[in-house]
Amino acid sequence: MVHRIDDDQKLPQTRLTVFAVIVVALALLLMIGFWRLQVLDTQHYAELAYRNHIRTIPIIAPRGLILDRYGNVLLGNYPSFSVLLNRDSPGQVKPYLPEIAAGLGLNLQQLRKQVDEAAVTLPRYQPLVIKSNATQADVAFVESHRADIRCLDLLMVQRRRYPADGFMSHVLGYVGDVSAREIAKSHGRYRPGDVVGKSGLEYEYNRILMGVDGSRRVIVDSRGRVRGTLGETPAIPGKTIRLTIDENLERVAFNDLKGKEGAVVALDPQTGGVLVMASAPSFNANELSNGPTPAEWDALVDNPEHPLLNRAIQAQLAPGSTFKIIMATAMLQTGVPPPNFTVFCRGYQNFYGRIFHCWKPGGHGLVGLHQAIIQSCDVYFYNVGQQLGIQRISYFAKHLGLGRLSGIDLPGEEPGLVPSISWKEHTFHQPWFPGETISVAIGQGATTVTPLQLAYSIGGIVSGGIFKQPHLLKTSDPAPEVRFPLKHSTVEKLTSAMYGVVNNPLGTAAASRLKGIQFCGKTGSAQVVSYQERRLLGGGKRYYSNAWFVGFAPEENPKIVVSVLVQGGHEGAEAAAPIASDIIKAYYQEKAHPQPRFVNAEEPHSAEAAAVSRN
Repeated sequence: MVHRIDDDQKLPQTRLTVFAVIVVALALLLMIGFWRLQVLDTQHYAELAYRNHIRTIPIIAPRGLILDRYGNVLLGNYPSFSVLLNRDSPGQVKPYLPEIAAGLGLNLQQLRKQVDEAAVTLPRYQPLVIKSNATQADVAFVESHRADIRCLDLLMVQRRRYPADGFMSHVLGYVGDVSAREIAKSHGRYRPGDVVGKSGLEYEYNRILMGVDGSRRVIVDSRGRVRGTLGETPAIPGKTIRLTIDENLERVAFNDLKGKEGAVVALDPQTGGVLVMASAPSFNANELSNGPTPAEWDALVDNPEHPLLNRAIQAQLAPGSTFKIIMATAMLQTGVPPPNFTVFCRGYQNFYGRIFHCWKPGGHGLVGLHQAIIQSCDVYFYNVGQQLGIQRISYFAKHLGLGRLSGIDLPGEEPGLVPSISWKEHTFHQPWFPGETISVAIGQGATTVTPLQLAYSIGGIVSGGIFKQPHLLKTSDPAPEVRFPLKHSTVEKLTSAMYGVVNNPLGTAAASRLKGIQFCGKTGSAQVVSYQERRLLGGGKRYYSNAWFVGFAPEENPKIVVSVLVQGGHEGAEAAAPIASDIIKAYYQEKAHPQPRFVNAEEPHSAEAAAVSRN
């Protein structure tokens, strides 16, 4: 047998050559890698190594308190926990997301989206808040899974504690997690996970209340456990703000509105300070602040009673006979008709081929302006409206504070509507018909006001034509004002007649008279539908007239003006005037026994507050 020795020796030599080439190639790759690591990317990898054992933990600034005019706390905070997701190693986080979502009651898809968005917008070493208001069960879940889910942590925070009964919910508003839209508009001021004001004063004065977050840098081991602290930047708490609101009077209004749909506004006409602003029904702001489910939010939005509506500044409704004070002001200022004008009321009168009825079927007989206001005679003011005309009515109504924003420091105020010839032509492309003026003259037709506007308007009229801008923030600076000077005789006649509404036995609000108090006012009832339509619709409270009352005290140099709306209340004298009476009575009782001031409560500088723009 012949052996081929040359072939056997050639095969190992080839293998050795290939192996040598591979070894050299690997050595070159390692050398290149070391070169990049040690020379080219030294700073980058050093930073990654640093972040591997240094973690930045946020310190959330507590929001500022909100106090009433006497320093009583209307809105404060309570200690709570937020759940953090540490994202130092993204690959080790995502596998745990299903378990985290199940344990904390979170939506898995939303959690994954939140984590993906944070990967783009936040540094990796910055923790992500995945649940801002942790329950006891959430805290227990995190604590019991620290060993196996090391990316979870807890952060102590101060949370808002809103009144559970809905007290002042529309004025105070609520907070919530910042949205992507808000982050985009903030120019770097907000970050994902921030809590910001969403409505009410929480929104209006968010910059003052929010404060500035701090941070703490800690050393952690490979398991994420804290081993030491490198430094801390303390949080700057939000500033406390003091309101013009009187908590005691606010509570009276809140209790009187329970079970009703309506609003109460009380102003100091000399300063514009809001003493009371209540709207019913209210809502529990804690539920909205904690993040309602889509079903909970839809239930609120679709509720036929509209609990989210701040009726004090957003309910635009016909003012009914309270508008007669505007009519009387225009009449006395212009002399059209003259102050001694009288009408014989039979309970109805024909205008332009149509019968217009008075609220009193048998009529009031012969009445002048004084008795027409006291007894709220419709026929009298039909005639006044016919002689004034819609253009004069519109002019005075607008200059007396209706049909425009008051400028109150709350978001969402509505302007109401004062109709005119140009308004109808622009809106409906139709001419104004004289018969429409007859309806407007008693606060019906297209005219709409808000409870705040009515208080602002009447407060300015009885103050001689000085209209102080309504405001909720208590400052030392005088409020802006609008002047529309009224004759002394005009103010005297109007206040005397409004005193008679409450204190004359024939007055429509005589049942609400207060002994020893010069309580004045005007009732109003505004139809929602006609009597015929209500019968066809089957009746029901929601088709009843809206009840209004606006009053003030004392008769001269008034210190408080109150506007009350009760939707479906039927008669202002029955449903609205007693509420105003309760407010006025409580006001005078408080004046007799003043509350002590809390001198340690911080008040923001008015200049700083004025410079704050909305969110």
